[in-house]
Amino acid sequence: MSWFESFILGLVQGLTEFLPISSSAHLRLTAAFAGWSDPGPAFTAITQIGTELAVLIYFRKDITNIVSAWFRSLFNKEWRGHHDAQMGWLVIVGSIPIGLLGVTLKDQIEGPFRDLRLTATMLVVMGLILGFADWRAARDEKGGKHRAPVQRKTLRELGIKDGLVFGFCQAMALVPGVSRSGATISGGLLMGYTREAAARYSFLLAVPAVLASGAYELKDASDGHTAWGPTIFATVVAFVVGYAVIAWFMKFITTKSFMPFVIYRVLLGIVVFALVALGVLSAHAAESAG
Repeated sequence: MSWFESFILGLVQGLTEFLPISSSAHLRLTAAFAGWSDPGPAFTAITQIGTELAVLIYFRKDITNIVSAWFRSLFNKEWRGHHDAQMGWLVIVGSIPIGLLGVTLKDQIEGPFRDLRLTATMLVVMGLILGFADWRAARDEKGGKHRAPVQRKTLRELGIKDGLVFGFCQAMALVPGVSRSGATISGGLLMGYTREAAARYSFLLAVPAVLASGAYELKDASDGHTAWGPTIFATVVAFVVGYAVIAWFMKFITTKSFMPFVIYRVLLGIVVFALVALGVLSAHAAESAG
């Protein structure tokens, strides 16, 4: 991998990790369109550490409060009913599905799941699901001629059941094209949460999963085939760009619809399908390297 490739891929990772459009799909497609080798799941996992560092800094107050309250609750019963302590447990519970499925499906993640036809399918299908969830949230917020607005849930109403549902939604992102934020936000909206609550929990839930995935892939990346210089450079680029994207996205969702992302996902999926069908792009393009 050249330094230019690492810069572009780090830029793509930072731009797409927190938007509901699938960073893994965009890394895969960027390499395929440019004629580069597939950066592979190890590169994706390691560069995601950079974007998760952006989450740790942006949500540092929330994360500090959650970690502090959670540790106190282990030794002090009075803290066990505290909202931040409960959030700590809910993040742990919500991380279980992706942890189990990530290890169980490792061979599929590194092989069949990277087929561009599957990526295109997930872009379209999850785009339509996000569109429906967003439409329903907007209907609840605005009400109608014969229907009063519906009060949607905040994170203070999050329980173990909903936390697990969020977790299984996040686990769907093991398939390129789904999108970690897109799946969890869609799940949250369909369960009746506000856009801000669904997005905030999505970002918090991703922290342990991504850091654990990055650490796991570091073990395999030590085999001597990883270009460490470009990979670290891409991780730094992803961190800087990712932080800016989080700040913009959290403001965007308070007043705007997810429909621009829905339209983009569907159109991109259709384009990929067409290119593969016409033979312009191979369904396994850029899969030759790791």
